Amino acid sequence: MTDSSLFPCFLGPYGENDNLLEKLVVEFLRDHVYWRRNLHPEDPPAIPTHAAQQPGFQAFESKLRRELHQLSAALKRSVPFHSQRYLGHMVSDLLIPGMAAQILTLPYNPNNVSDEAAPVTIDMEIEVGLQLARMIGYPSDPNQPACAFGHLTSGGTVANYQALRLALAIKAYPVALLAAAPPDLALPESDWAAFNLAPQQAIEHFVQAQAWMHSLPVAEARLWRQRIEVERIEQVGQVGFFARHPELRPPVVLVPATAHYSWSKGMKLLGLGRHQLLQVPEREMRLDADALERLLMELHAQRQPVLACVGILGSTEFGTVDPIDQLCAARDRWSQQGFGFAVHADAAWGGYLATLIRDPNGALRSREQVSREFARFPNPPTYSALAALQHTDSITIDPHKLGYLPYGAGAFVARDQRPFALLAESADYVFQESDHSDYFSRARALGQYIIEGSKSGAMAAAVCVTHRVMPLDHAHFGRLPAATIQATEHMRDAVAALREKLQGIARLVLPFEPDCNLICLAINPQGNRSLERCNRFMRQLHCEIRSDNGVARQDREYYGCVTTIRSDALGGEAMQGLLQQLGLDCGSPDEIERQDTRLIVLRHTLMNPFLIDEVNDRNYLDGYFEFLQRRVKALAGALQSADCRVTEDLSPLKPYATSARQAS
Repeated sequence: MTDSSLFPCFLGPYGENDNLLEKLVVEFLRDHVYWRRNLHPEDPPAIPTHAAQQPGFQAFESKLRRELHQLSAALKRSVPFHSQRYLGHMVSDLLIPGMAAQILTLPYNPNNVSDEAAPVTIDMEIEVGLQLARMIGYPSDPNQPACAFGHLTSGGTVANYQALRLALAIKAYPVALLAAAPPDLALPESDWAAFNLAPQQAIEHFVQAQAWMHSLPVAEARLWRQRIEVERIEQVGQVGFFARHPELRPPVVLVPATAHYSWSKGMKLLGLGRHQLLQVPEREMRLDADALERLLMELHAQRQPVLACVGILGSTEFGTVDPIDQLCAARDRWSQQGFGFAVHADAAWGGYLATLIRDPNGALRSREQVSREFARFPNPPTYSALAALQHTDSITIDPHKLGYLPYGAGAFVARDQRPFALLAESADYVFQESDHSDYFSRARALGQYIIEGSKSGAMAAAVCVTHRVMPLDHAHFGRLPAATIQATEHMRDAVAALREKLQGIARLVLPFEPDCNLICLAINPQGNRSLERCNRFMRQLHCEIRSDNGVARQDREYYGCVTTIRSDALGGEAMQGLLQQLGLDCGSPDEIERQDTRLIVLRHTLMNPFLIDEVNDRNYLDGYFEFLQRRVKALAGALQSADCRVTEDLSPLKPYATSARQAS
C-alpha cells in the first residue's frame, strides 16, 4: 500500500500540494515584511507609497515581468525530475519542508560564516551536523569532548576535499610535535612512527599537547604554540615538510574504481597529485577487501605511507556498496603494526539509507528488523557496511541527493570534532575573541574551519527544518528510501518477466545485483555478436528516453540515462563473463582489459516514492517495461532490416516521437 505519510512531503507529480506550498510562502513572506516594519517603526518608508505610479517604476516592473515570463517559459524545457516517468539521474522532486524553509530564509540573507553574520542559521547548521552524526552512529552529545562535528558544503566534491584536508592535518601534526620536541610529553620515537599513527592516536597527541600548553603561563604557552606551528605542514607546505623529514614520503590515498572523479580533483587541489591516488581492484563493482590487504602489504613493505582509504556507500554510477566494515577492520589491524591511515566513507548517494537501520531512540536496528518490509534488502554485506559507518573517521553525505533537498547541499561529518582546530584560519574582522570553552561557541566560528569563504544560511535552514519535521530514523525519514527500495525490488523482479517476453528478440542481463535503489540493465539484440553494434543499439534506445531540447517533454513516454561499464573497473574476467551472457564475442580477460572495453547500459535511479501508485492502481515501472518491450522489438527489427547497421546519426532507424499522452 502506498505510504500515506509521504503525501504531504512533496509538491507532487501533478502539483497536488500547490495550495500548501503557496500558503506557506505567502504567510512567511508577509511575516518577513511585518518584521521589517516593526524593527524601527519610527523610521519613515524610504520608498514612497506613490512610487508604483511613477513611469520609471512601471517601466522597471514591465521589464522585470517580461524577463521573468521569458525565464518561466524557458524553464518549461527543464527535465521533469518530479515525474514518476523520470528514472534517470540522481534528481527528484523536492521536499516541501526544505523548499519552504529555504524560501522563508532567503530574504534574511544570512551568511553562515560566523554567528555575527548568521545568528540563527549557523546554529541550525551545527544542528544538521549533529543530526547526521546521530543518523550514522557517531558520538552526538556536544557535552562530550570527542563529539562528532559536521557542516554543509556546496556538494560532495567539497566535502571529499575537506576529508582529505583534515586527514592530512591529523596525520602530519604528530611529526610537527616531534620536531618541536616539547618536554613532559610522551612522543613517538621517530618521524615514521609519528606519521603512521592511527588517526585517533594522532588526535590524542594533539589533545595532550593542547592541554599541556594550556597549563603553562600565557607567554610560555604562546612561544611553544609558535614553535609547533612553524613545523606544521600547513605552514611550511608539502615541499618544505618532506624536505625537513626525508624519512617520509608523501602519502597515497586508496580508492575503488567506482570512486567519484572529485577524488582526483581533491588530490590535485591538495598538492599531492593525481599520481598519489591509487585504485584498489574491485569485485562486481565493489572494492575487493582481499586486494586491499595485498596492496597495503606492498605499501608497508615499500614504506609508503597511506593517508586514507575511501569506501563508497552507493556509487554514483551503479549504486554499489563497498565493504566499509572490512575497511575499518583493515585500518584497526594495520594501525597495530604502526601503519595507520584514516577511513572515509563517501556516502554522497547512500548516506540517507542509514535512516533504515536507525530507531527513533538512536539505537541500531538488526538486519532482521530492517529486512521485514523488503524482499532482499539489505543483503548481509550492505547491512554490514551501513552498520560500520559509525566506525569510520569521516563521511560525505549529500542532502541534495537522497535527502531530497535543493542544490547545493552536501555535508561533511568527522567522527571527532577536536582536530578541526588544526584547520582554523583567523580573521579579526570576522571572528571575534570569545569564550570557546563549549562545543557550540567553538562551532559558531564555522568560517575558520570550512573551505568556503561565504555560505548560504538559507540552505542550512532548509536541511535542518527538513530533519526536524522528518527525523532521521526508519519511522520517519526512512519511509522515503523504503518506498524507493521496494520499487527497486519490484523492478528487479520485473526484469525476469521482460527477459521472457523478449526471448528470441534480445538478451537482457543485470550486470550486478542492486545494493540500493539504483539498477542497471544491459540489452543486446538476439544474434548480434559485435560489442560496437550492441553499444550503438543502446545509444539508439537511449535517444528515445533522454532529455533532448529538440523533443517536447510531453513527447517522451519515459526519461532515463545510460552509463558505461568499463573493463578497468569491472576487471577483465568479470567483463568477459558479462559479455558472454549477452552473447557478444570477446577475447581473453587480458585482451579485454588491454583494449579498455566499455559496455553501454541503461542506468535507473529510483528516487520517486510514487512509482508504484496504488491509490490510482498505476505502476509506472510496469509501464516503463512495457515501453521497453515495444521499443526493443521495434529497434531490433529495424536493425535487422538495415543489415545490422546503426549509424551515429540514427539513420536508417526512424527516431521515436510518439506522444506519451497518446501512449497512455
